[in-house]
Amino acid sequence: MKKSITFLAVVLIAFAFVFSINSFVYAADVIKLKAANYLPTTHPMSNLTGWFCEEIKKRTNGRVEITYYDGGTLLNPVKMYDGIVTGIADIGVSHIDYTRGRFPVMEVFDLPLGFTSGWVASQTSNDFFHKFKPAEWNDVNVLYVNTSGPLILECVNKPVKTLKDIKGLKIRAVGVMSDVIKALGGLPVPLQMPDVYDSLRRGVIDGVTVDLSTLKFWKFAEVIKYVTLDWQLGTGYTFYCVMNKAKWNALPPDIQKIFIEVASETREKQAALWNAMDIEGVDAFKKADGKFISLSNAEATKWRKAVEPVFADYKKTMVSKGYKEAEIDEWLKFIKERTAYWIKEQKKRGIAAPF
Repeated sequence: MKKSITFLAVVLIAFAFVFSINSFVYAADVIKLKAANYLPTTHPMSNLTGWFCEEIKKRTNGRVEITYYDGGTLLNPVKMYDGIVTGIADIGVSHIDYTRGRFPVMEVFDLPLGFTSGWVASQTSNDFFHKFKPAEWNDVNVLYVNTSGPLILECVNKPVKTLKDIKGLKIRAVGVMSDVIKALGGLPVPLQMPDVYDSLRRGVIDGVTVDLSTLKFWKFAEVIKYVTLDWQLGTGYTFYCVMNKAKWNALPPDIQKIFIEVASETREKQAALWNAMDIEGVDAFKKADGKFISLSNAEATKWRKAVEPVFADYKKTMVSKGYKEAEIDEWLKFIKERTAYWIKEQKKRGIAAPF
C-alpha cells in the first residue's frame, strides 16, 4: 500500500514538474509587444489598430501578444516615430505632418493634388510608397501607410465663401498644409489634434483644416458652424503604422508573413474607413444644423491658382536636399495617374464617397 502511494506521489510530482517546464517554455516562447496610437479610444481608427493587435494574436495562435496603448497614453503623435525607433513602443500609428521634414518624399502627399476621397488617396499613397520606397523609412519596418480624405476648411464663426474671407483667420494646420493656408491668406497655427477642440471653443483659433470625419469623431460639429468644401485642393494627411526594426527582424518568418497579411487587410479596412467616417462626419454636421459652403468652379480655380507657389516651394526644398527636379516631376506624374485610376475604380466598385 505504501509502495503504491509512494509511486503515485512520484508520478504526480513528475507530472507537475513536466507541466511546469512546459508552461515555462510556452511562456518564454510568447512574443510580447507594445503598440501605441495617439487617437482616442472611441475613434474608429483606434479601434482598427486594436483589431490589428487582436488579429495578430488570433492568427499566431497566441504566439504573439500585443499590449495596446491608445489615446496617447504611451506616446503622443509628435514623439511616435522616434518612440518606435528607440523601442519605447514596438508598433506605432501617427501621421507624417507631426514631424515635418522627417519624411520629405512622402510629404508630396501634403500638396494640393486633388484627391477626392480618403479611399482614393490611401490607394494612391500605398502605390507610391511601394513604387519609390523612400529611404526616409529605412530605420523602421513599415506595416502600411494610408492618407486621409481631402482636408476641408471648418470655421467657428466666419463663413468662408471666397479667398478674401480667409485673410487673417487663424487656422490650425500642420506640415505642408501650413504653407497651403498661408498661400490662401490665412495664419497657420500648429496644434496637436487633442488640443484643437478646446482651442476652437475658446476662440484661440478661428478654424481648422481637416477631413470631414472630425466633425463627428473629434466632436468638432459641437463648435464648428461653417464648413467650406474646398475639396478641389484635395490635400490629405498621410498616416503610418510602423514597427521597430530590431523587433521585426527578430520575428520568425512565419510570423512575419502573418504580420504582412494582417497589415495588408488593415490598410484596406482603413482606406474604406476614411470614406465611411467622412460620410458620418457630414451627417453629424447636418444634425447640428451646420452650414456647408461649396465653391463655384470659378472660385475653386482662384484657390488652386493661389496655392501654386506651394508646389514650387516643395520642389525648391527637395532640390536643396539633393533630389532632382525630374524625380519630383516623376512622383507628381505617378500620383496624378494613380489618382485618376483609383477614382475610376472607386466608382466602378460602387464605393460610397463624400464628394
